[in-house]
Amino acid sequence: MEIILLQKVDNLGDLGEKVNVKSGFGRNFLIPSGKAIPATEANLKVFEQRRAELEKEAQEKLQAAEARKAKLDGMELSITCKAGDEGRLFGSVGTSDIAKAASAAGESVEKKEVMLPNGPFRIAGEYDVDLHLHADVDVTIKLTIVPEA
Repeated sequence: MEIILLQKVDNLGDLGEKVNVKSGFGRNFLIPSGKAIPATEANLKVFEQRRAELEKEAQEKLQAAEARKAKLDGMELSITCKAGDEGRLFGSVGTSDIAKAASAAGESVEKKEVMLPNGPFRIAGEYDVDLHLHADVDVTIKLTIVPEA
């Protein structure tokens, strides 16, 4: 399925690119979420008319993400969890816990922005957590999980 991207999509392409994707990915995710439109002649003409507007919108989103990165850069979070004698947590600390702790610290972070490639943390300690704010903007914060007896 050939589509036109209306915004930058990770590992796929940039605004205005015409790309081939699997039909299910295009129909079920990209088009309903407003990230792309089918590449027909009529849609190509409509896109060319809206290109400047879409580029301006993309630039504003990038600037907003850069501003958030400046606020979040160097942020240190601390989460207290019940743990056993050796520091193993009763449960785990996942993306929603980190997002709540960041929001409680005064910075709005969504669960989907927290990247934990190795899964949730199950042992107390210090960790570096990546936040994916925009397709071009990532920031790393320091997370300390403190064991509670």
